[in-house]
Order: sequence, then C-alpha cells, then structure tokens
Amino acid sequence: MCEDRKRASVSDYETLLEAPPNAAAILQQRAGSPQWFALVVKPRFDKAVARALELKGYETLLPLYTKYHRYGGRLKSSELPLFPGYVCCRFDVHSRLPILTTPGVIHVLGAGNMPLPVPDVEINSLQTAIGARLPIQPIAFISNGERVRISSGVLAGVEGIVLKSKPSLRLVLSVTLLQRSVLLEIDRDQVGPCGPLEPAQYGLS
Repeated sequence: MCEDRKRASVSDYETLLEAPPNAAAILQQRAGSPQWFALVVKPRFDKAVARALELKGYETLLPLYTKYHRYGGRLKSSELPLFPGYVCCRFDVHSRLPILTTPGVIHVLGAGNMPLPVPDVEINSLQTAIGARLPIQPIAFISNGERVRISSGVLAGVEGIVLKSKPSLRLVLSVTLLQRSVLLEIDRDQVGPCGPLEPAQYGLS
C-alpha cells in the first residue's frame, strides 16, 4: 500500500540517520558499485561543480528551474538550481577523493562522517520530470500526504507525494536526504496508487 511505502521509506531513513553503523554496513555491501550521493557545495558553485565533475567523467544531476523577474521595466528569466548548495553525483563512495578535491565541493551529505546515498527512485523521478520539460518549481519539503505513481504520459513511472487540489493534482517529488521538494501539476486521471516499497531502491537491501 502507498501509505505503508511512505512510512517504510521514512522509517528506513530515520534508521540510517540514527544508526550510522547500519549505514556503514550498507555501503560496505555495495562497495565498488556507484551510487547517487548529494554533495554540499559552496554558494553559487553549483553549476561550476557539476561541469567539473562531468569533465572528470562522473554522472551528475543539477536540476534547474526558470525564474522570471522584472529588471528596468523588462521581464527577464534566469536558470536557477532547484536545490541551491547541492549537486547530486553518481560514484563509488570508497573512491571519493576525486570528488572531494573538486573545487567548490565541501563534503558528501550523510550522517556525521558517513555518506548516505540518495535513493535511485528519487533521482529517476527527478530526471524524468526534467526530461519532460514541464514547469517545475522549488517548494518547502513535504513529508506527509498520499504517495502515488503516474501511470501514463511522458511521466509514467514517476512517484511523488500529492497535494490535493481541483481539478488537477499537485504532485511533489522529494529528495528525502536533502529535505527538498519540487512541485508540478498533472491530470488526475494519470495517477494511480504506488506499489510496495522496494528496499533496493533506497539502498537498504
């Protein structure tokens, strides 16, 4: 059930954050296997860090959104990070020195000195939403509400938390570790209940 999945995902992350030895065991089991991690970067270094890591051959995710503002009586737009101060990167946590020595990178987000991976399902949902070129915007992190999966259209397979509104649904895609969310709107008939929690998606298998 969706509600069970939501409780399980939150509980699993609380377990990781409260018990770093469990996180260490998880990372040890997946040694040599690249995972997604969130990097804390210096202010306004988001784009520079992402470019530098890509030049080193790493896969990165720096979701952007368009913000409009008036300047001198003219409407202008800017491409800004959805999650300022963070860049997501996929790498082997046991070989992270090239990541940490990249100019602008402060550290890998985690519990104390233990990096924690970002679940693949959250990264995949963001990548799909960005690829669909739908308007998205940052909002405050949402941890409650109904979790659903989009069943049709270009966002099929994307999961998120719903904020109910009429006539459409406002769907929130969250990155739990960052405590950040983005908002998009979708037709109600494109959404259905999600399946059971897959532990492997959250790095817990």
